[in-house]
Order: sequence, then C-alpha cells, then structure tokens
Amino acid sequence: MAKTTKGSGGNKVEPTPPKPRQPGGAVGVSEEDFRQLALGFPGAAELAHQGHPDFRWEGKIFATLGYPTGGYGMVKLTPEQQQLRLAEAPEAFAPCAGAWGVRGATSVRLAAVSLAGLESALREALGNLKVKSARQK
Repeated sequence: MAKTTKGSGGNKVEPTPPKPRQPGGAVGVSEEDFRQLALGFPGAAELAHQGHPDFRWEGKIFATLGYPTGGYGMVKLTPEQQQLRLAEAPEAFAPCAGAWGVRGATSVRLAAVSLAGLESALREALGNLKVKSARQK
C-alpha cells in the first residue's frame, strides 16, 4: 500500500517498495530505457522543461524524466487510467503531488516498473494527447 505524507505542496503519495522479482517478471528500467521508449513513438521529441527532460508530441508534453528526482519519471494519464495503474502496480506508480496528480499526472518509479508496464503507460499518455488533439481540430 502506498504511503501518504504531508508536505509544503500538499499531500504526496509515495510508492511502496517493489515486490521481489519473480522469474520472468523482471522489474526495473533505466532512464535510458524510459528515454528510448518515449522517443520510439512516431513524432515524439525530447526537449527540456524545469530542469529535466520532457517528451512531447506536437509540442505537448506526455512524459517527463527525472521528476520529482532522479530514478523517477512522469506520465500524463487520465485519472481513471491512473487509478488502474495504482491498482495494478502500486510499487511502480503513484499520483504526482497536488492538483496535478489529481488530474492524472502519475509518477513512475523506474526501479519498480516493468518494461512492458512503462511502455503501456507511455502509450496511454501519448494516446491521450492524440485524442485531445483530434477533438480540437
């Protein structure tokens, strides 16, 4: 179960430690794995925002790396997608702090997420941008 702490920016949910690795169910990805997956989507580009790399599609951020600190990333999910991720892998995913997290911004603990779980979350985050872009056209 995730632990909630109070901070100056509001409540923060910290992921629980990862479960022991099971045969065939390896967890843990590197920052380079995150970067390569994010940039593997057609049209994705890496820029920087607030001192850490971000990944964009048509100028809009769908993921960041190094937020809130090294060893973490962030994916922009819907609140419903976030809740599913938290239920499936609470050791790997947690809401980001404050209103941003309430709206679906989801912290990814790289040491605890599987490659498949990260790829799926990145795909959802990018898909959310594509749906929003299509609605605006």
